[in-house]
Amino acid sequence: MSAAVLTPSPLRSFDRDTNKRSARRSVSASRLGRASHADPDEMEEPVSGGIASANEEQPSAGAHPIAVRKQREREANLSRFNHWRSATKVPKPQDDHAGEFRDVSELPLARLTVQERGIVESDATALVDQLAKGALTAVEVTTAFAKAAVAAQDVTNCLTEVFIEEGLKRAQELDDHYRATGRVVGPLHGLPVSIKDHILLKGHDTSTGYTGWAYNTVAEKDATVVRILREAGAVFYVKTANPQTLLSLETNNNIYGTTYNPFNRDLAPGGSSGGESALIACHGSPMGVGTDIGGSIRIPAAWCGLYGLKGSVGRLPHAGLLGSHDGMDNIIGCVGPLARSARDLDLFCRVMSQADPWLMEHQVFEMPWRNPSEITLPRKLCIAVLWDDGVVAPHPPITQALRDAKAALEESGHEVIDWEPLDHWGHWELISKLYLLDGGAEYRQTLRDGNEHAVPQTEWILGHAKDREAYTIQETWQLNLEREKFRSRVLEHWNATAARTSSGRPVDAILCPVAPTLAPPHTTVRWWGYSSYWNLCDYPGVVFPVGKLGLRGGNLGLEEPHDPRNDIESFVQSQWDPHTYANAPISLQLVGRRLNEEKLLAMLHVLEQSLGRVEHKDDTSV
Repeated sequence: MSAAVLTPSPLRSFDRDTNKRSARRSVSASRLGRASHADPDEMEEPVSGGIASANEEQPSAGAHPIAVRKQREREANLSRFNHWRSATKVPKPQDDHAGEFRDVSELPLARLTVQERGIVESDATALVDQLAKGALTAVEVTTAFAKAAVAAQDVTNCLTEVFIEEGLKRAQELDDHYRATGRVVGPLHGLPVSIKDHILLKGHDTSTGYTGWAYNTVAEKDATVVRILREAGAVFYVKTANPQTLLSLETNNNIYGTTYNPFNRDLAPGGSSGGESALIACHGSPMGVGTDIGGSIRIPAAWCGLYGLKGSVGRLPHAGLLGSHDGMDNIIGCVGPLARSARDLDLFCRVMSQADPWLMEHQVFEMPWRNPSEITLPRKLCIAVLWDDGVVAPHPPITQALRDAKAALEESGHEVIDWEPLDHWGHWELISKLYLLDGGAEYRQTLRDGNEHAVPQTEWILGHAKDREAYTIQETWQLNLEREKFRSRVLEHWNATAARTSSGRPVDAILCPVAPTLAPPHTTVRWWGYSSYWNLCDYPGVVFPVGKLGLRGGNLGLEEPHDPRNDIESFVQSQWDPHTYANAPISLQLVGRRLNEEKLLAMLHVLEQSLGRVEHKDDTSV
């Protein structure tokens, strides 16, 4: 049989973020029993996300009946807190003709007190320290973030399940425990944590962006990561949006519509953890849990100016995620944090490790987390910079950020060499096959079961797979062999850098773009090879912000203009206009060797020191 390769189209993208070992048995109802749905041929376009004012707009006429029901339920839960809603009437982006409300990132702060602003502008590490000292109560912290989350929903459409009263009740229980004992229940005592929709949270729906899964997937137990967070004292109060099928670097589905980037609502917040990134960027959560199989933590973190970590497979627990393709382990996603500081990534991983997750999931390596500050690094690091992957050159602000980082590292006494790209198009040809071994059959069936149409990004990916049947068992074996050979080639390529460093040892890390563009206009993502390459290699990657794009300054032209090498690059080149990307965060990615997450965070600390971006000098770790 012929094996079609996914070739990105000009206006579509995909990034499937599914759990190969998800525990569907832990949801309350079988997917075989469906609610009655409308005929998809009679449906209008998917509900457009976004809130027009302090009262949420009603679902559009012709919307899927499940969308109508879910949105009305969400609104009912939000309406209990109308006094927290955005005080400013904010039109939907398509109606904001003057561009007055492109940047809405600070609007969620409007109704907060001075103390509450101080809370939501703190990182998680500082908050758990203050909670442990009794300087803040769990109710105070939860209330502050819940208020911001309600307003964030008004302006970005980032939430799915809203259960703030449940969160406040738990916060009060934690405060009562602290007053009675003088002790915290765990290292995250009283810290609000937001959860991506497809992660199981006991008692709450797990629709995962599918209309057919809504109400049929109420979790009977927590995902492992949620269980650990809960036992550590975290407070849960909201779940956040992900795209239909988890297929995209955009966040859009037929239930809730489109999620917007708070720094510029004309731009995407990323996907598939886009609800998390939009919420955290709006100060509606101090820490969120996402997943990543091709960039779905790193891309949203980058496009919303946050920190995000994708570890190697098996470093963090992964059971209890709802998604398609159970049991398919040709390419496996990772659970990981999105947060406002690098040290919060360390906090999250440390809490996971302290719970001995290898005793909960057999696939988790027994590797206790080490404090990154105690990792012994070479006095003189050697970092390789990937300027261009050979497929799509990055836009000027990204190249300039790489130049600035290189100069800062060298000024601090570190060595920087170029990373020669190794077969990035070949990686895409391979990983695109691994994503859809069944030719998209399960996605199509799930859409049929729910009587829903595919949103544009799903339509694109299924369109490219429609002429290919499922791979045979023997063909799957061959693809797995190709994957291992590719990983061996990259390992040898990394080791070979020893011949080009002054120390005679291989480079310590790779500094590279997260994507070829900053947060792009909705539906225009075309290439995510800067992130998915490292999923194929199973290397950890951490994303960190370096600034924002203003309308003045910087190079407004293309870097070293050249004839496009392919249609993808041609389109990406045509996208560049600084006004389009106004106020978009600029971020970079640091990649380390497999299972070296602590060393990666230690090197990030060195890099941020060189850049002058380390804001937290004190150690208030739990």
